[in-house]
Amino acid sequence: MSINEENIVTGESAKSSAKLFSYGNIVAVLIPLPMLIFWFGASIVFYATQRHHPNPRVGYYTQIAAYQYYALAGLLVPVLTFAPEGFFKNYWLIMWIICIVLIVPLAIMQLIKINREEWEDVTIEKQQH
Repeated sequence: MSINEENIVTGESAKSSAKLFSYGNIVAVLIPLPMLIFWFGASIVFYATQRHHPNPRVGYYTQIAAYQYYALAGLLVPVLTFAPEGFFKNYWLIMWIICIVLIVPLAIMQLIKINREEWEDVTIEKQQH
């Protein structure tokens, strides 16, 4: 005999979940030490959980925000690895401003899109045996 149980993920909950990666991106670039490094590790776990959210729009917005953040992180690795001696010491402020200019507007545009979208409740059926 199986019993069906229904759980509901509210539209408001899904909307909040969709915003979280973008908020993490903003915090990571505004407070780069230590948040940029911590967010890199935490974002991997966060992405893995949110990408397969019951509401597929949450996964979509999480994926877009992840692309933006990982593109920045991927750009910083070779720049800082192959930069001449003293580059980081002399140009850290310029690099920080570039990171902010790249990530913050994209994250804000993403948050605006999320807020404008109509979010509906999603019903999840669980079967117990």
